[in-house]
Amino acid sequence: MPYTIEPIGQVSAIRPHAEDDFWGGEEACITLNARFAADALQGITEFSHVEVLYLFHAVDEAKIVSGARHPRNNPDWPAVGIFAQRGKNRHNRLGSTICRVLRCEGTQLYVAELDAIDGTPVIDLKPVMAEFLPRTEVQQPAWSHALMREYWLHK
Repeated sequence: MPYTIEPIGQVSAIRPHAEDDFWGGEEACITLNARFAADALQGITEFSHVEVLYLFHAVDEAKIVSGARHPRNNPDWPAVGIFAQRGKNRHNRLGSTICRVLRCEGTQLYVAELDAIDGTPVIDLKPVMAEFLPRTEVQQPAWSHALMREYWLHK
């Protein structure tokens, strides 16, 4: 069943297009749409982190992957299903990142290390609570550590 989701805001960031690495230290501003007042963000700065759900709006629908592929097209890494990776070329083009909350000014929320480009539609914001983080040790394959090695480094 189709479902329509309207963005709640938009990202202002220095990057005009997606890159694979070096998102560390980035600062972005999420501006809520006009239908929201500043009180929609009331209390958000009491949390250290916020989860940002957003749309990979710049992904060409013709490049969407529904099966397995080599992450970043690297043949040294195994072909894995699109749901076993976090690539942007996915069916609903949804992204999710946990960001550090920097400050809030009216209907603008400033965050650190949001890996979204300028103009990205924001679908939702959720405060990060320890009780919603994994309750057991996180396990992941070796290739994923290699893929992420420079992701959060500074340029």
